[in-house]
Amino acid sequence: MNTAFSLEPLFRHSIGFDRFNDLFKRAFESNAPTGFPPYNVEKHGENEYRIVLAVAGFTEQELSIQLEGGVLSVSGSKPQAEQDDKVRYMHQGIAQRSFKLTYRLEDHIEVRGARLENGLLIIDLLREIPEAQKPREIEIDVSSQERSDMRRLETSRGEAPMEASARTQAST
Repeated sequence: MNTAFSLEPLFRHSIGFDRFNDLFKRAFESNAPTGFPPYNVEKHGENEYRIVLAVAGFTEQELSIQLEGGVLSVSGSKPQAEQDDKVRYMHQGIAQRSFKLTYRLEDHIEVRGARLENGLLIIDLLREIPEAQKPREIEIDVSSQERSDMRRLETSRGEAPMEASARTQAST
């Protein structure tokens, strides 16, 4: 049974939405996330976000944060430690394994900074939309609409458009 899922039909009349298709493909891939380390994605205000990862046992040197092509990657790796023969774990609940998490960021999301506090890696993000892309009101030029209506009215009376246009210009 083929469970392939494609959004191609939706994108036939859309331009520039290629990344949405990639997001959906990735969401339906069978690579289930491991859930390690646990993390929160928080929204603080209208344009402020925060990613908080529980990275107990990792130092700043063992963590890496990279941003490339709109993808934020957070990884941690522990150096191979020599096993101490004197230590025998009855229960080992503090993970010592490496991890890599990736987050696809929306356009105009910037990483503002990262810090390690009490075993939590905190990454602050901010959405800054350029002025040119913010919503704006477009005024309708009423004077051009009135001239167009006048031409249609004169044309419907049977006057030639050229005569009506010449009379309109003479009256102004």
